[in-house]
Amino acid sequence: QVQLVESGGGLVQPGESLKLSCAASGFTLDYFAIGWFRQVPGKEREGVSCFSGSDGSTYSADSVKGRFTISSDSARNTVYLNVNSLKPEDTAVYYCAAAYVGFKLCQLLPGEYDTWGQGTQVTVSS
Repeated sequence: QVQLVESGGGLVQPGESLKLSCAASGFTLDYFAIGWFRQVPGKEREGVSCFSGSDGSTYSADSVKGRFTISSDSARNTVYLNVNSLKPEDTAVYYCAAAYVGFKLCQLLPGEYDTWGQGTQVTVSS
């Protein structure tokens, strides 16, 4: 059974950091795209960063470049999202998602992904 489980969210103050984890089971990261998305109530789900399993390449949205870093640990079958210099506007539920893409590179389009985790809440507030 293909499954994703996120963890690592929490309540932090502006400027602080978190490390979000996305543990995959039922498949290996090879040839899969793993994307991190976030969503606040009343708004569309926003793509943040993604990882391409075929070559390890990554891509991040302009809004988070320089602050968020996506990485992977194949031994743990886990993809991480390091979120630094957090701002109140980063407050959202963060989801990871998976899609089999073969040799194609990942994209930050929610419709491209067919397996989603349950989400982890990140709240940035002073």
